[in-house]
Amino acid sequence: MSQSNRTALVTGASAGIGAAFARHLASEGYSLLLVARRAERLNELAKELSAQHDVRCDVFAADLNDPSAPAQIMAFAQEQGITIDVLINNAGLSGKTAFADTPWTTLAGEIQLMVTALTELCHRVLPGMQERGWGRIVNLSSLAAFSPPGASLLYTGIKSYVLNISQSLDMELKPQGIHVTALCPGFTRSEFHDTMGTRDAANKLPAVLWQDADDVVREGWQAVMKGKPVCVPGVVNKLVASSVRPLPVGLQYHLGNKLNPFKE
Repeated sequence: MSQSNRTALVTGASAGIGAAFARHLASEGYSLLLVARRAERLNELAKELSAQHDVRCDVFAADLNDPSAPAQIMAFAQEQGITIDVLINNAGLSGKTAFADTPWTTLAGEIQLMVTALTELCHRVLPGMQERGWGRIVNLSSLAAFSPPGASLLYTGIKSYVLNISQSLDMELKPQGIHVTALCPGFTRSEFHDTMGTRDAANKLPAVLWQDADDVVREGWQAVMKGKPVCVPGVVNKLVASSVRPLPVGLQYHLGNKLNPFKE
């Protein structure tokens, strides 16, 4: 099966790494099912990519904080006759307020979005991939998964889960022709910090720590196609990940508490 007969589902596709994945996959001839909350942004991107690369681009506006969203996405795909050969689980966010001061509904939304929905979409696309004997799944983890935990943040724990479950799935599914990669970027130029209200803190970080979304996507896609279960893009990020992991748990805790750039 050629790329022109394959379709990629990209969540969080309206901006940042998600939009960069959509552009990269379209340039390689993949049809697209773009998912995010902002329908207008999705439609603009779909129109752009269809015209530029002559690929089919379907759009489904959904909020993955809604527990029913994964089933709705897959029902839409079935109605449109779309088979999902590539899944890019990109949608994400990070809280910035103290755990005890954050409403449970907000915390539950983070877990639903980045743990439950991500895992459910993996589970829902697998039967078709297994039947066809081919599939690619990229789950957006983070350099934070290698880093010491940060005060008050669910984000580090969630991204550690994504790192671990991606490796577990890859172990199970690779013999069936399905590759799963945890993509673990560091600081990436996108709207993420504007949306989270952490732009001022992010701007204080050294320029050497930042990557462009296109570079992150290029490395991540090469990794999943080569069957690498973990991808830490960028030389600086690789150095950070390799230097932090060997540290004792107690020291990681201390560093996470003292060096968190978003701690007020």
